[in-house]
Amino acid sequence: QVQLQESGPGLVKPSQTLSLTCTVSGDSITSKYYYYGWLRQPPGKRLEWMGAIAGDGTTYYSPSLKSLTSISRDTLKNQFSLQLSSVTPEDTAVYYCARSRYGSSSYRDPNEYHYRGQGTQVTVSS
Repeated sequence: QVQLQESGPGLVKPSQTLSLTCTVSGDSITSKYYYYGWLRQPPGKRLEWMGAIAGDGTTYYSPSLKSLTSISRDTLKNQFSLQLSSVTPEDTAVYYCARSRYGSSSYRDPNEYHYRGQGTQVTVSS
């Protein structure tokens, strides 16, 4: 069974870049059957899809975050990473890395991500 684990700082200052890494075990991030994505849930708000990377390395981003977001991967370590630049306090949220449902093409729908890490709280504050 696939397992995902987020890692990264829990506190980021405004205007800085948030960087998180997801370590995946039990499956390869190069699999053509899944998307690996980043989701977040601000306090009191819905779960939001931020972006994803496909097995062939193609990346997809939420239009509202596209200019600020970058997703990359290290296939040797079976990890993928998120960078969110110019953060503000509104970026305070629990961040999750996740794997989509088998064969799903609805990679923008957060409900399609059936496996998630436990989540990591990121607070943006000076």
